[in-house]
Amino acid sequence: MHSLRFTAETSSDGVVERDFLVGEIPGVLWAPASGADHAPVVLVGHNGGMHSKAPGLRARALHTVATWGFTVVAIDAPGHGDRPRTDEDEQARTEIREAVTAGDIPRFAAASIRFTASLAERAVAEWRATLDALQALPQIGPDAPVGYGGGIAMGTAIGVRLVAVEPRITAAIFGGGFFVDEPVLAAARRITAPVQFLLPWDDEYADRSSGLALFDAFASTEKTLHANPGDHRDVRWVGVDDAFLSRHLVRV
Repeated sequence: MHSLRFTAETSSDGVVERDFLVGEIPGVLWAPASGADHAPVVLVGHNGGMHSKAPGLRARALHTVATWGFTVVAIDAPGHGDRPRTDEDEQARTEIREAVTAGDIPRFAAASIRFTASLAERAVAEWRATLDALQALPQIGPDAPVGYGGGIAMGTAIGVRLVAVEPRITAAIFGGGFFVDEPVLAAARRITAPVQFLLPWDDEYADRSSGLALFDAFASTEKTLHANPGDHRDVRWVGVDDAFLSRHLVRV
């Protein structure tokens, strides 16, 4: 098992931001500068074409740390951020760009599903290795509650598959905005942890019916859906229950 090695650290407004590597997987950890050990950990997936320090993701991470005192962790998905792309990654990205430029949504959907499945196959194993390494840190340990903080589109396509196989994750926030196929629905049917789901109602690519089908597939007895106006890139986190993860991860 690879250990977690910190490579850089900055601090501002009571939050410490630390870059790390788990093997060759780069990531970032945000934590209170003077927080308690074994606080809940929130794993956060980023959207396609972005990285672990994307502005929106980082802003939500800082808010979570400052508001709830949690530790928040993000890693770069395969082929994203500073990570190298395989020839298959490059080919898939080219096909997706060409389909979008041509307005060929069926081709875009097929290419996106194939590419996302390939990324998820690699990323789920990387997330689990990262969680192993995090739990080996004294300040986190094996008993810290773990949640998944989601992300729209690719962050959820990977996250659903991760939460379906990772019993250490006991609550999750997901979002729509991607092409949902049967393997994703099958993974969702295995999830019984509480779920909060954010659906961009006006996504110009992924029909909202696919997002509704995904929400319906979750086997969780506690799940809520928040639908807001917004297209694929203008997702509004309005009305989302800010205390959701706190309710499910904080032990009383």
